[in-house]
Amino acid sequence: MNQTVLSQIPERMKDAIERHTVAGAVTLVARGNEILEFDAAGSADIEAGHAMKKDSIFQIMSMTKPFTAIGIMMLADEGKLALRDPVEQYLPEFRNQRVAANVGPDSARLALPDHAITIRDLMTHTAGIQDPAPAAIHEYPQLMNVKLDEVVRQLAKQPLLFQPGTKWSYSSPGIEILGRIIEVCSGMKYEEFIAKRITEPLGMKDTFFYPPADKIARIAMVYVQKEGKLVRAGGGILGGDPAKYRAGAVFPAPGWGLYSTAEDLLRLYRMVLNNGSAEGRRYLSPFSVRLMTEAHTKGIHPVGWMRGTDYGLAWEVVTDPLGELAGHGPATFGHGGAFGTQGWIDPRNQLISILMIQRADGGTDSLRNIFLHMAEAGLGK
Repeated sequence: MNQTVLSQIPERMKDAIERHTVAGAVTLVARGNEILEFDAAGSADIEAGHAMKKDSIFQIMSMTKPFTAIGIMMLADEGKLALRDPVEQYLPEFRNQRVAANVGPDSARLALPDHAITIRDLMTHTAGIQDPAPAAIHEYPQLMNVKLDEVVRQLAKQPLLFQPGTKWSYSSPGIEILGRIIEVCSGMKYEEFIAKRITEPLGMKDTFFYPPADKIARIAMVYVQKEGKLVRAGGGILGGDPAKYRAGAVFPAPGWGLYSTAEDLLRLYRMVLNNGSAEGRRYLSPFSVRLMTEAHTKGIHPVGWMRGTDYGLAWEVVTDPLGELAGHGPATFGHGGAFGTQGWIDPRNQLISILMIQRADGGTDSLRNIFLHMAEAGLGK
């Protein structure tokens, strides 16, 4: 290992904190069963005077999507669904959908889809599900005041953006639909399924959708930058006012709803890296892990948030190591979150890289790229 590089990761985080890029950060780099670097710096809550700690809890936002995908793959392994199945087979409200012909003089017309959207289309963000909230429930992403089944019924009324499978358009609502499919096929509430089948057996004791009272003091606050300084984010962000800790929420947000810690995420990523098993318990078949983490969107461009990636089944997958993830070998996979959190797995080097920060208005791409580069450079290869 190159301990010189790894030991400098906390210093680079402190530089970003001093520049008011982020209030605080937790970084964790692991290889196999060994933790190579684990540090906390800065503030979890500037106003309350809470220092960032290794067990600080973060809104991981879209890093929730792989949890939902794992749930779908568990049900596939059990024969309760198939990825090629049409969504309408499980959710009848999706029958008779239409596609928006959104160009030229035909922009107001609706066409028939070439095929009904499938579970796989949702997982790869190629179903054409619109990302903006339907007008009837336009505040649900902030207020979280509409139950999952009703959100999905409203989503089913929206026309598709394009013919399924022909384009890529990132869609949290598409993952919300998957959460409802989990409910229908398992007979459990979505959040209960995630807890009973994934987080609790893995020992992820600080991972949840709705903060319990005894965890609130450890939750990192979300910030935005204003006039060069960091100020608390308001109620307009996903999940609403972060200082209200989702009080009264009834919507679990299968696409972005989880809180978690760096150590908890390490437990999940080690299970995936170990082909679906952890501590003698099997969660997924090796086949399902491989299927989730290989590229499914080749030939569709643009795809993904970062250059050089395609999409697997709710994971972003490196296919060209010359993009933002330069140096990460093909087949590296992971996901980021809207507030800057990142989690990436390099199976070739058995490397897991986790960055936990909370900034809602962007501005952290360089910090992400620096961290991921240094994590790979720390291997000394």
